[in-house]
Amino acid sequence: MDLRIKEIIKAKGLTMQQVADRLNIARDTLTRNINGNPTVDTLQRIATAIGCNVSEFFGAAGTRDALQCPHCGKPITVKIE
Repeated sequence: MDLRIKEIIKAKGLTMQQVADRLNIARDTLTRNINGNPTVDTLQRIATAIGCNVSEFFGAAGTRDALQCPHCGKPITVKIE
C-alpha cells in the first residue's frame, strides 16, 4: 500500500520524530507502522497527531478530497446523501 503519510508529515513541517513524540511511540515504531500494513486505528491516530484526515493518506498529491484505491489506483467516489 502506497500511503502519502511521509509526504504529508513533511508538508506540515514536521519530522518523523516529532510525530512519534506526539503519539508517545518510538520513531522506529512509527516508521514500521507507516511502511507496513497499518490498521485503521493507527491511521486515525497518525492523522490526528499531524492534523489531517485519514482520507488524505490515500489521495494523489494535491488532491485533498480525492480518494484512490490503494490496490489498483482507481479513483474512489464517495456520495454522501
